[in-house]
Amino acid sequence: MIRVLIVDDEALIRSGFTHILSAAEDIEVVGAVSGADALDQVLALRPDVMLLDIRMPDMDGLTILKRLRELSHPPVTAALTTFDTDEYVYEALRLGAAGFLLKDTEPEHLAYQVRALATEGAVLSAKVTRAVVAGYLDRSAESKPNPRIERLTEREREILLLLAEGKSNGEISAELFLGLGTVKDHVSSILTKLQVSNRVQAALTAHDAGLLKDTGR
Repeated sequence: MIRVLIVDDEALIRSGFTHILSAAEDIEVVGAVSGADALDQVLALRPDVMLLDIRMPDMDGLTILKRLRELSHPPVTAALTTFDTDEYVYEALRLGAAGFLLKDTEPEHLAYQVRALATEGAVLSAKVTRAVVAGYLDRSAESKPNPRIERLTEREREILLLLAEGKSNGEISAELFLGLGTVKDHVSSILTKLQVSNRVQAALTAHDAGLLKDTGR
């Protein structure tokens, strides 16, 4: 079972997401709380996945993400927002969010995205990845070399480029004709060598270093 904690200041959002996710046989909503109770519930319930509103009046999601970084085994967390150009999204990704979910996500897609968080540690479609990361780059400094990139093998760099485009392990496996287990091992090695905690941060690292610009992707 995938244990999910929902954190949002709107009761309607909490109840709606709980109702939708509880219908899935492999997902258990262990809690649905507002921001003020989020950290206590993370410690008490040990969820695998947390859906976190990044705009809350009592304790905002960015503050919670900063506190999660202090934990040894924080849940995989996706930021909840109402629109994909939310200026807070960029900072949330930098603070360790494994992607984001729009609050108007189609119900039939919600469980799928939670599974993606639990299994692949990220939830960003290719379209959303390009939009969000490109938006981040528009706000950031020019690309600059990253010595950690040099630690990657040629195959790992190839996989990083596909990962940065928002492709799943399965899609990378099919495109490169590699076994799924092999792709997972490469992704794990990439995260270790880049010293990042999830695929989204690896994608941002690739963009910061100008790798996608170099390939014309």
